[in-house]
This record gives sequence, C-alpha cells and structure tokens, in this order.
Amino acid sequence: MSDYQTPSVTPRPLQPSDERMWAMFTHLSALVGIVVGAGFVGWLGPLIIFLVFKDRSAFVAEHGKATLNFQITMLVAAFVAALLWIVLVGFLITAAIYVIVIVFSIIATVAASRGERYVYPLTIRFIK
Repeated sequence: MSDYQTPSVTPRPLQPSDERMWAMFTHLSALVGIVVGAGFVGWLGPLIIFLVFKDRSAFVAEHGKATLNFQITMLVAAFVAALLWIVLVGFLITAAIYVIVIVFSIIATVAASRGERYVYPLTIRFIK
C-alpha cells in the first residue's frame, strides 16, 4: 500500500461579477432551451450551470435551483395542459356530436310528423 493520497481540490470561488453573470445565465439558458427545444429543454441549461458552479458559488447555486424548480414545474404544467387540451378537444367533439344528434333528430321528427321521408346526413348505412 502506498502512503500517497490524492490531494483534495477545493473549487475556486467565483468573483462577484462572475456570480452575477452565471446566475443570469441560468435564467437565460432556460429561455434559450425553451425556444430551441420547443419548450421541453428549458431545464437543461440551468442544470448544467448548477452542476458546474454549485460548489463555487452559493449565489449561482441558489439561482440555479430556483430556475430548475421553475422550469420543472412549468414542464409538468405543460404536460398537464397538453393532456387537458386533448381532453378539451375530445369534449368539444362530443358536444358537437350531441348538437348534431339533437338538431337532426328534431328535423327528422318534423319530417316524420309531415309524413315525409328523411335521410340523416353524415350517416354510414350499416343496415341496408
């Protein structure tokens, strides 16, 4: 066994101007990620900056965590909104079907009361 030990390397702290710059980049990288990644990678830039600078600056780490939390929350909200959008479209289609059924049923009822034949539009004839 060797008595040689790997020296521990302490990361050099950032200068205040660099802290502000990298904290700002956590937020800007989120915006770039949203634009470039169609809204789904806004968390990637802040994550990278957070992992690189978290031990060098509490200020950057704080902004990185705040940005990551916000971006992840918004990503979850975007997925929920997408699901609700699909449901909402399904709801609108179902509502349209009900309106069509009601309107055409009333028209068919009036035609039947007059003794007229009525053919429903938009109908596939399964039974001939």
